[in-house]
Amino acid sequence: MRTLNAKLEGHISLLLERYPALAPCRDEIVEGYFLLEDCYKRGGKVLIAGNGGSAADAEHIVGELMKGFCNPRPTDAAFAEKLMAADAEMGAVLAANLQGALPAIALDGHFALSTAFINDCDPLMAFAQQVNGYGCEGDLLLGITTSGNSKTVMYAATVARAKGMKVLGLTGERESRLSAFADACVRVPEAKTYMVQELHLPIYHCWCLMIEDAFFGGAL
Repeated sequence: MRTLNAKLEGHISLLLERYPALAPCRDEIVEGYFLLEDCYKRGGKVLIAGNGGSAADAEHIVGELMKGFCNPRPTDAAFAEKLMAADAEMGAVLAANLQGALPAIALDGHFALSTAFINDCDPLMAFAQQVNGYGCEGDLLLGITTSGNSKTVMYAATVARAKGMKVLGLTGERESRLSAFADACVRVPEAKTYMVQELHLPIYHCWCLMIEDAFFGGAL
């Protein structure tokens, strides 16, 4: 198994100190981090699928990845020059305010597309359709499902695999279709939906902290 450097290991240590129940999941959490790191190193993007509370988690994760979370993410000098070349006045304002982004898309939020597909085709394949449209080889699908058996997520995961994408899962403790299918899956040690969700949040916050440190904090 690949090892983390001291800075990234510190995030894992803090996570397990604050949430000792997650200690049995340590290796899978690290494995999931490396799937994220590898995706972004390849210039890929992360697609995130979840229903209900897990849809809210998907949106939450996108918010942490697409803008500054805990580290500053200033516009790099080369892009700042291009912005000002496009328009000196507006470019200067953009260069001073834009933040570095780690591309991520939550698949629950496109209401016109989703409702059109639900009405015209199959409600269970609304996420899969978006993976079909957005997904590229080298991208990553993060599927969040407390049961691990959500059909909407499994259809999306199947399309992702066919596209040459990796699949990362966040589920509850039971073995499931997603845990058997995914390249890595963190099965948190709870079974009740709300308790599973309570442990998902610190894990994805840890991933977001780590990936931000890696790409914007000099931890790679």
